[in-house]
Amino acid sequence: MKKIFNSIFVMMTLPALFLTGCGSAPKSSDGALRVLTSTTFLADIAQNVAGDRVRVDSLLPIGMDPHAYQGAPADVARIAESNLLILNGLDYELFIVPLLDAARAGGEGLVIEATAGLNPRSAERNANGAESGKGAEQEARDPHMWLDPNLVITYVENIRAGLIDADPDGAATYKANADTYMVELKDLDAWIVEQVNTIPAERRLLVTNHDTLGYFAARYGFEIVDTIIASLSSEAGTSAQDLAAVIDGIKASGTPAIFLGEVENADLAHQIAEETGVIVVDDLYFESLTEDTPAATYIDMMKHNVTRIVDGLK
Repeated sequence: MKKIFNSIFVMMTLPALFLTGCGSAPKSSDGALRVLTSTTFLADIAQNVAGDRVRVDSLLPIGMDPHAYQGAPADVARIAESNLLILNGLDYELFIVPLLDAARAGGEGLVIEATAGLNPRSAERNANGAESGKGAEQEARDPHMWLDPNLVITYVENIRAGLIDADPDGAATYKANADTYMVELKDLDAWIVEQVNTIPAERRLLVTNHDTLGYFAARYGFEIVDTIIASLSSEAGTSAQDLAAVIDGIKASGTPAIFLGEVENADLAHQIAEETGVIVVDDLYFESLTEDTPAATYIDMMKHNVTRIVDGLK
């Protein structure tokens, strides 16, 4: 019998999505449990919980910005073949809605939202996702919770519950792995605090390309001076008036750097840098891991980002 889970297993805004419970997800024809995540950083987090028992794959390839991704027919097949699909949630994976329509219409499979149970921060964005200043403004929920490792502990708890529901025989393994990884996340948080404490308090100022570091800033005591693109998506645009306001804000605050994700267009940031004399740090990894260094794992990604932010602000 099917049932809907109101906390961990969620419908979100995705139509034609069937969730199964009561013990296990339907296995593939070869008997293997197939776990798929939307992004590479989620795949790494989930793999730490799954351990050697299950292989976890990412729908998006390394280096791909989810805000810019366009689904392909092969993605529909991969979703349809998965027994457990792990999403970040909070409208982060808007690209996946039509894929799920095609892959799961009339089918079965567990879908979990890693952010379930967390309280998102709100931010305003353009309803049409286009240029700043055009279209009606609407309140949006910030999905970038993974940039605070304390919140990733909840991700781990939700992923653990999903794996256990899909594979009850592996419950002991998933619980032990999750416990170990949560200790590593707490250690990561303590390390970040130590690094941030080397920055003078008056220089803990952040300017980013789009609204990415809200949770990170709140946890570690940074002030968000401004964002070049007043949106939660790197695909939105900005106006000349907004750009001038960012320049004025940087000059007034004395912030020394602009921080961008590696997949983002740095042209506007460099234009602002010419006007203000700040440096541009454009090799951070917010949306994707890397094949090897510097961001081969989620923890590596966070350590790299923090090191570059600290170096840019000292």
